[in-house]
Parts: sequence; C-alpha cells; structure tokens
Amino acid sequence: MALLSLLILGVLVKGHLALTPNDCGTSYRRPAYTDIAVFCGTESISLAIQVCPVIYTGYNASLLILNRVASDPSCRGTLDETANPPVVRFNFPLRQLDSCGSVFRTTSAPGTGIFSDFSNIQTVNISGVVRSFDPTIGTVTYNAELSYFYSCAYPLEYLINNTQVDVSSSSIAVIDNNGSFISTLSMRLFKDINYTTPLVIPALGVELRTRIYVQVIAANLTSQYHVLLDRCYASISALPTNSTFFNLFVPCSQDQMTTMLENGNSQKARFSFPAFRFVEQQNQTISTYYLHCITRLCETSTCAQFMQCNRRRRRDTQTATIKDGVSDTTLITSGPIRTQADTCMDLFYLTSSAQKASGNGASVGLGIALAVLVIVGTVAALMAVSFYRKLRMLR
Repeated sequence: MALLSLLILGVLVKGHLALTPNDCGTSYRRPAYTDIAVFCGTESISLAIQVCPVIYTGYNASLLILNRVASDPSCRGTLDETANPPVVRFNFPLRQLDSCGSVFRTTSAPGTGIFSDFSNIQTVNISGVVRSFDPTIGTVTYNAELSYFYSCAYPLEYLINNTQVDVSSSSIAVIDNNGSFISTLSMRLFKDINYTTPLVIPALGVELRTRIYVQVIAANLTSQYHVLLDRCYASISALPTNSTFFNLFVPCSQDQMTTMLENGNSQKARFSFPAFRFVEQQNQTISTYYLHCITRLCETSTCAQFMQCNRRRRRDTQTATIKDGVSDTTLITSGPIRTQADTCMDLFYLTSSAQKASGNGASVGLGIALAVLVIVGTVAALMAVSFYRKLRMLR
C-alpha cells in the first residue's frame, strides 16, 4: 500500500501533473552540478532544482526527498512549470525544530577588520541534501542516485548604523546577500524610557545632557537567536573609517554616563546615554556625530558565555582613530545626531549682561568723579571768598 501511494505520488507533485520528456525539450539531458540553485534568506532557505535532468535519470519531481523527510507535506517539493527551465522548489524556515532535517553547525573564529577586537566571531552553517528515491523493486536498478547538497552560512556579527532620530516610520530594504541577517536588524532612538515616543532632532540640535534611548531590534528573525550588543560608539564621520570616535560601551566596560537596560536576553537590546558634544567641534554652534553598534546574534543557549568578561577581549574606552573600515553593504545609515553646544540665546545673554555691567560701572564712576569735582570746586570758591574779605578788612 505504501509503495502504491509512492507510485501515485510519482505522477502528482502537489496537485500538478509530472512533466514528461516531451515537455523538456533541450533541457532533457544528463544531470550537472549547476542544476541546483540555493537562496539563503533571512527567514527561510529556498532550493530550486531543474527537473528535466531528474526525469532523464529515471525519476520525477515527487521522488526527490529533502533530508529523508518524506512524511511531512511541508518538506515536499513543488513543481514550477512557469520557470524556464522547469524546476522543483523546496522552501523551509531557519528554525531548527521545523527546518526539514537541515543540520545546524555553529563555528567560531577570531574577528578581523572592524571586528578585530573580538576573539570569538560565530558563523552558523545550515546544510542538507536532496536525494532521489528509487522505487525499483528487484535485485538491480538502472537509475543513478541523485544527490543535491545545499549550504548557507550566516555570520552572527554585524555593524549597524543609525544616525537619524526621527525614525518612527522608516523601513530598510536589503536584498539577501549570500546568507545575511543584516536586513532583520534596525536601530531606533526614543525620548522616553518606555520606548514609545521616537526622538525627533530639532534643526538646532538637542540640548546637552538630554537622555537619548537607543533600541536595536531584530525583526522577522528565527527565535533561536538573541541580540547582543558588543560595542556601541559615536563618531564624527558617517562612516567609521579614519574618524574620531567615542566608545559608549565595549565588552565589560562602559562610559559612566551610559546606562545598559537590556542586552543579550531577547531579540532587542536597549541602552541610554546623555547627549554630548565632541571637543573638537567646540567652535561650532551644533555638534554633529553618528551612532554605530557592533551587534552579535547569539544562540539562546550561548548568549550567557559571551556576556562573561573572561571569554572576551576588551578595548579601553578612549578617543582615537578607527583604522579598519567596513563595506557599505553592512551599513544601515540615515541622518546625523545634532547637539547644541552653548545656545545662541545664552551667548547673547552673557554678552549683553557683560556689556550692560561694563556700561553701568562706567556711568557710576563718572558720577562719582563729577561729584568730587563739584565739592572741590565749592570748597575752593568758599576759601577764595573768605580770603578776599580778610584782605579788604586789612586795608
């Protein structure tokens, strides 16, 4: 009965009649290594296998089994006759529990480039194989076994940038690039500790010491990964290449004004810091800088070990120059963070007050001088009159 069901399946592929050699035309040929295409998405992996070489070998689309999982309908291939040449498609999520038997393997290696301060950069590799099922009954078969291997490697460390405060309705569109979760990550800035009101920067910048609340979140990402911020810093340049920067926090160390609220415990990380300005921009009315975060996606079972200081290299908080750049494909950038240096009204008030004080002082001094002159003149006049009368009496 099971064999009969499988043979019936061999005629149908999810409701579509299987192709015949006459339907293949010039695509009816021997199998080749290039017959499989792998698409490493942020939520799922998709496979497309040319079906005509499968038919040439003696099988059909329904006899291609993903990781030996034949009982789950969601792991079964779907014939796409609209493609040229026709293909059978497989699609499965990146969650370990329902990834149709795919193997998840996480590897670690020292960081390079912008990640050179980290001794353990992880990459998850998701792999498997689509094999043909030979329904032949007997001692021998004339059908060659077909095996289509696939593999997707996803780095778990990213540099994300967001320098715009009014990001309430922004969205990021990034084409999946050979297995990357960067498009699931975004950074938003808020003005309240409840993270409900987006921070909007006025044209003249925010006031110094204004508390800025930062949230880095992973959306549409498999639940087996959490967000862990390894390092966040501000730089004068939009690109962190050859730019003065200031570390808000690094592994196991943070600026005393930075407050970490949540990190490594869920698919969002949160911290806050007071608005500041760079000293080298002290002669400018507005100080402008950009916020960057190196973000790790860690498996829920391993996040704790990355939060232990003795397992991570650290860099002292300092102002220095970044020598290693990062490619544009890993940057998410909007606009600048602007802070007021000393407001124009304060400067005007101080100048005006000083000028008024100086003017008042001069007026008081002039009045005193005139009063002294009047008194001296009066005394001199009285003495002169008295002297004149004495002279007349002597005559």
